[in-house]
Formats: sequence, structure tokens, C-alpha cells
Amino acid sequence: MPERTLTLTNQRGLHARAATKLVQCGQQFSASIHVYKQQQKADAANIMSLLMLAAPCGTELTVAAEGEDAEQALDAIEALFDARFDEDQ
Repeated sequence: MPERTLTLTNQRGLHARAATKLVQCGQQFSASIHVYKQQQKADAANIMSLLMLAAPCGTELTVAAEGEDAEQALDAIEALFDARFDEDQ
């Protein structure tokens, strides 16, 4: 299962709006996507699950995807992280 380690660089971390964008990004793919913060696991299709990670700016997250378009899903999610979830700060 391919995975990427990504760092939250947007000012507010993984808050409601960022979590919503992450869910929407993942919904474009058939791959099953999970986000890990140390030993905590979140389903990237579930906003509440992502918010339970309580991940502020600077947190390192591991994103794993499984399925035929897993690499494409990870590329899109990495681009979202790189764009700081399209937030101003």
C-alpha cells in the first residue's frame, strides 16, 4: 500500500474546512484512503474522523491509499497539502 508522509503547513492545521477539502479530494478516487497521526488512524472519507486527529500546523501525517488509483490519489492529496489547503495564511 503506497503512502506519503506530509506536514501540515497551513496556519490552522487540519480544521473543519481543511478536513472537508481533504475528504472532497479523496472522493474523486476509488482508492481507500487513511490518514495516520502516530498511532491514530482516520478514514479520509469521514470529516469527524479526520478532526479527531487534532492535528495543528506542523504536524506530520502519513497518508496511505489502497486501490488501483492509489498513487493518483496520493498525488492529489500531496498537492492539496503543498497548496496549504488553498488558505491565505
